[in-house]
Amino acid sequence: MYTSFYTAARGAMEEQKKFDVIANNFANVNNYGYKSKSAVFSDLMYYNLNNYRGDDTPLKAGVGIAVEKTNTNFDPSAPMTTDGEFDYTILDDGFFMLLSPVTGEVTYSRNGHFSMSQRGDQFYLVNDNGNLVLDQNQNPIIVGDIVGTEREMSGEIGVYGFDILDGMQSNGRNEFTPTAKNGLPYLMRGARLVDHTLEMSGVDTAEEISRMIETQRAYSYALKMVQTSDEVMTTINGLRT
Repeated sequence: MYTSFYTAARGAMEEQKKFDVIANNFANVNNYGYKSKSAVFSDLMYYNLNNYRGDDTPLKAGVGIAVEKTNTNFDPSAPMTTDGEFDYTILDDGFFMLLSPVTGEVTYSRNGHFSMSQRGDQFYLVNDNGNLVLDQNQNPIIVGDIVGTEREMSGEIGVYGFDILDGMQSNGRNEFTPTAKNGLPYLMRGARLVDHTLEMSGVDTAEEISRMIETQRAYSYALKMVQTSDEVMTTINGLRT
């Protein structure tokens, strides 16, 4: 009976983690270039049930579930036209490569909302977090004067891809850090960039509402199982006294 109690309690806690993922998606429904996430569950250890003689039977019992990982859907979303001079959308797969001027860390993002930032006597192209946007040679892009109708830039904005996207780590600022599993980045020369546009959030509100209802029901069932197990144990302990 204790097993049913702790299994249900563990299930409720893991469903709460799924709630957190869904809430994070809702919070970023208007965040340009955001990619929706989903919780992936895995079963915990199973064991064989024995009969009255202590022999193994084909029946199995589990000890609950756990959130194994959080998947990210990197499918491109529709672009939205803006008035931003340095707004860009990647129509294909790929990421903008960014360099932190403070830590030197290289991260990747789909959010193409850029601006100019002065450093010394020069202006650099940066994202909302102040990280430098890198060109096709992985150098920071220097923004120059307006020539004709457009500003001069020291290089073309680079779009980089990975052979494997699964496992990329989100740093919580709409940027991602690759792991060894993802391999080395490569320049996607055929990627299409559209200026004066931004990629909309990848959150599907209807789908997230469905997930929320599903999770709410699973959470309620788990709590009901906890309550029932506690009531049964209370009754059994009362009979023993």
